Amino acid sequence: MSVDLFAGISVRDYPVALDWYEKLFGGPPAFSPNDVESVWEVAEHRYVYVEHRPEHAGHALITLFVSDFEARIAGIAARGLTPATEETYDNGVRKTTYADADGNEIGFGGAPQSA
Repeated sequence: MSVDLFAGISVRDYPVALDWYEKLFGGPPAFSPNDVESVWEVAEHRYVYVEHRPEHAGHALITLFVSDFEARIAGIAARGLTPATEETYDNGVRKTTYADADGNEIGFGGAPQSA
């Protein structure tokens, strides 16, 4: 079975959100199908999109589990974003969550590093 994923995030101020998500994901969107929507490919056939839908903004909760956790978090910090929360679970898994201007939460999780 194969799975393609499109996870959507509603925002109030599309230009502000576009800038913020470019910093979060490390570059411009893969494509913008129209004037109020932009799409980033976060892994093959797996996408996160931002759409101007003010009436629904602020309710997204997305977590991406990544193999390059430390490098990813360092890159996001270098681009000027600060985490809203950082957690380490009992099994050593770490999660760093960022919140956009609307309160949407996008987390990155990573397994503990091998010794």
